[in-house]
Amino acid sequence: MLFPMAAPDFTTALREASLRVTQPRLAVLNAVHEHPHADTEALIGQVRSSLGTVSHQAVYDVLRALTEAGLLRRIQPAGATARYEARVGDNHHHVVCRSCGAIADVDCAVGHTPCLTASDDHGFVVDEAEVVYWGTCPECAAARTA
Repeated sequence: MLFPMAAPDFTTALREASLRVTQPRLAVLNAVHEHPHADTEALIGQVRSSLGTVSHQAVYDVLRALTEAGLLRRIQPAGATARYEARVGDNHHHVVCRSCGAIADVDCAVGHTPCLTASDDHGFVVDEAEVVYWGTCPECAAARTA
């Protein structure tokens, strides 16, 4: 299942992943869907704003369960905190601003799974490639020239 979708049905997604439908799981899925590439602290804040009291550990546990079930993807660019996104299953990549840490999605290069063709796979069966492009986002670039 690929997210984001126009009107996500998180209840169905949880059931299809053989997970119980709980308010914390629904709240976390909604928070990640609305705030792609958010870190755990930001997600905890979003979940608390929708549910009220919820522990850090509960959100960490939900993030782990949803990631293991393939409903979320955990990314962690070098030197950055872990971030979560609901766009899964398409082997896309990311561009990260060296200045502010902003992250944006980058689709895989065009063609037949070129991102999965390693120059030497050393006998591994490659099923995913992870590329991180580093640079400066437009806002930080504009601030530097101002």
